[in-house]
Amino acid sequence: MTTTPDDVTHQSTTDDDMTSSSSRGIAYYFESAIVCIGVVGTAANALILYAMVASKQHKKQLLIFNQNVLDLFSSILLVIIYGAKLCNIPLIGSVGYWLCKWLLSENILWCVVIAAKFNLIFVTIERYVKVVHRTKSKKILRKWVIYATAVFSWIAGFAISIGITLSTTEVIDGVCYAYVFWSTRASQLAYGIFYFMFFLVFITAIFIFCYGRILIVIRHQASMMASHSTTGSSTQQQQKAHQMQVIVVKTMVFVSVFYVISDIPMDVYYLLLNINTNMTIIESGYYTALFVSFFYICANPFVYAAKFEPVKRILIRLIPCRKTLVQPNESVEMADSTATRTAQQRY
Repeated sequence: MTTTPDDVTHQSTTDDDMTSSSSRGIAYYFESAIVCIGVVGTAANALILYAMVASKQHKKQLLIFNQNVLDLFSSILLVIIYGAKLCNIPLIGSVGYWLCKWLLSENILWCVVIAAKFNLIFVTIERYVKVVHRTKSKKILRKWVIYATAVFSWIAGFAISIGITLSTTEVIDGVCYAYVFWSTRASQLAYGIFYFMFFLVFITAIFIFCYGRILIVIRHQASMMASHSTTGSSTQQQQKAHQMQVIVVKTMVFVSVFYVISDIPMDVYYLLLNINTNMTIIESGYYTALFVSFFYICANPFVYAAKFEPVKRILIRLIPCRKTLVQPNESVEMADSTATRTAQQRY
């Protein structure tokens, strides 16, 4: 969510010849790579959403499902926006003005990306309440609360992105300048610091605290179950429930760590750019940081495919060569189905 190197060049001078052909060459390859990321991310996220619906996890894990919906929309918008940038659409009249404000400025894309960041916070808090405050979770995490939380993540993302982008983006001489025209230097600096502190430092602190506590509680539960292990059906259901809990937590830990690692370069770069507006911009460094940030959207569904067992089972069944291997085990799966459904309903 930063000004591109071309935009900064245009901001500092009105001479269009200052933009070199090599810089445009880097931008072309970068934009082409982002379109490829968007295509792969769209296909992967759509497949994960199908698997979640087929395994009926979209109702049991609503916030996780919402996270994948946001990632799907982000991937689609990557294809549309960066495809439009590759086409070099002329910005003429009111159509060009609003095309810049909403599309070429990446306004609508960052509405969804920021909403996904908020939703990831809510997923973490939901896991924390369910595991650490198990007895209170049924009273706190009612259905209307979960639905309201999912809706709020969308509202928050759109409110932040639209409010900033529309006020700092303009079209001059047919060129779209995004996040350039701040009302005051102080407002630009304040937003840069806020964005870094909230979407990196604060979210990382939440991940560390919540998942740290969750892992401690899960380890304690595992030791308690091992010391009181029996062959009763109730104990088997508790073990299934515990396993499902561990699977969901492990999945979200991987997603959260991946988020922090992929977001650090862009967040640090954006902070430095807002602190020092005269900072020399290195195109390759900028594009690398932004590429890593967008790569998270594409690679995120593969984490669910590898770690989230209900989704993984559906995806395996879609592989034609695996069907013959799955059929002999159907009786075993049917024997465990009752305990598994009980576990999924609880978590």
